[in-house]
Amino acid sequence: MASLRDIKTKINSTKKTSQITKAMEMVSAAKLNRADQNAKQFVPYMEKMQEVVGSIAKGVNSRHPMLVTRPVKKTGYIVITSDRGLAGAFNSNVLRAVTNTIKERHRSNDEFAVIVLGRVGRDYFNRLGYPIVEEVLGIPDQPSFDDIQKFANRTVQMYSDGIFDELYLSYNHFVSKISQEVTEKKLLPLTDIDTGKATTNYEFEPSDDEILEVLLPQYAESLIYGALLDSKASEHASRMTAMKSATDNAKEVISKLTLHYNRARQAAITQEITEIVGGAAALG
Repeated sequence: MASLRDIKTKINSTKKTSQITKAMEMVSAAKLNRADQNAKQFVPYMEKMQEVVGSIAKGVNSRHPMLVTRPVKKTGYIVITSDRGLAGAFNSNVLRAVTNTIKERHRSNDEFAVIVLGRVGRDYFNRLGYPIVEEVLGIPDQPSFDDIQKFANRTVQMYSDGIFDELYLSYNHFVSKISQEVTEKKLLPLTDIDTGKATTNYEFEPSDDEILEVLLPQYAESLIYGALLDSKASEHASRMTAMKSATDNAKEVISKLTLHYNRARQAAITQEITEIVGGAAALG
């Protein structure tokens, strides 16, 4: 049976742990509010970009490589994870989903490659022996487009150069503070553009195809950035929830240890009184 000193030590150490997890919960909550605002503020830009691209795609019979499906020899998977753990199932959910998808679609490592954002994902795919052609580590908690512009440009260029015949985005979509959904989105070719949303008639100068040549890569890069903002909001929400759960568990442990301590202390006092009474009786 643990001594009173051992129980007291466990109570104090658990209290210190709960203080740390509570502080981390509050930090994540503050980061989540800002990340959620960033993601929401980016939505109008993406909607307008999609409207313009949809308008061009609807009005012309473009054979731009980014709009045309071609025979798939190699697939690229852009996977967004975090650089740190302590975020509940945030990383494991998306990594499990991507792994299952790869096993279903491909028979060998020659048929695909991974483009990974985040140290956790990089380490995971390295352990599996999956081919990683690009990795980005140390992305800020509140990323700007400049932070990933070069990466996004290189990724889109890989498709243009024929290294990949299709590209998929896998990340956690932010639904609410307690809910995030693993999402796979086809990045390239851009065959899923909703031309029905194009309600405005535009006049393009110099030509539709020349505009597409500039606009489509920017649109694809924006999809990557939008997914990153969405994933960051999910990461902070998941970490906030995980730290809240850890804090609640610590409080429960403290409560049980305190009860155990009080009972042990009461038993010790009772034992001392019994010994004193017994000794007095013996002397009498």
